[in-house]
Amino acid sequence: MDTKNLTTFIYVAELRSFTKAADRLGFSQSTVSFQIKQLEKELGSQLFERINHTVHLTEKGREVLEYAHQVNRMTRELEDSMKTKAAAGHIRLATADSLCTSLLSRGFQHFRSLYPDITLKIIAAGTEEMFRLMNHNEVDAILTLDNHIYNAEYRIVREEKVQTYFVAGAGTSLASASSLSVQELIRQPFILTEKGMSYRRLLEEKLAELSLEVQPVLEIGSTELICSLVEQGAGISFLPDYVIKDRVKAGTLVCLPVSGLEIQVWKQLLYHRNKWVSPQMETVLKYCASREFS
Repeated sequence: MDTKNLTTFIYVAELRSFTKAADRLGFSQSTVSFQIKQLEKELGSQLFERINHTVHLTEKGREVLEYAHQVNRMTRELEDSMKTKAAAGHIRLATADSLCTSLLSRGFQHFRSLYPDITLKIIAAGTEEMFRLMNHNEVDAILTLDNHIYNAEYRIVREEKVQTYFVAGAGTSLASASSLSVQELIRQPFILTEKGMSYRRLLEEKLAELSLEVQPVLEIGSTELICSLVEQGAGISFLPDYVIKDRVKAGTLVCLPVSGLEIQVWKQLLYHRNKWVSPQMETVLKYCASREFS
């Protein structure tokens, strides 16, 4: 049953005129007549008596009018509910551990002030686990830091290439090196993120192509702690630019001039093509895009 026909029925009943109802609704009189006939056909009952250009509700019409008002009221309530909850709900986002800090450290309070009814669950995971979660609808979207990924199963919201660097503390002997070979580099003590995690995995794959490998003295998920330890001279690391840029600018970390080892890393914000993008999900995607992409 078309609710528009019920709305027209209410207008005709209250105004007791097809002509006045048509004027109020902005329809032609023939349209109003057609809608009422269609409604009467669906209900199998005559709703109006038309005598000498006057319109009166039948007994069945009065009964239908009561239900029509209820349907009309519930429709308005549903529409109002959707409007008031347009930016409300729970969103699950899987991301690389190193992106959590940049995503939430600055601006999140402003986001909360704008959208107090949106709650977030952030899951730090490796790329393979992120896609598993997304494919099983256990997260709504993912923010990866890995090889460039293109698959027709996924929608790319935003993407950009990320520069990665080998870094050392500004007070270490390596900081003044004009050039370093890969062989010299891997003899240094490394402090890296956990094995298999995004850019570390890409580093190991690239080294494997050269029949080389690195054995870190420490593996830990926190890039903030890694930077702090590297600043203290505890070792060197391999990190993306957004993690180290403030410390490099401050002069506490130095990017090492390593030749013969180019590693391409991409940051991508994706969701499954079959995922319904709710208003709250769209809001979170826009926030991630504005925070994480230039």
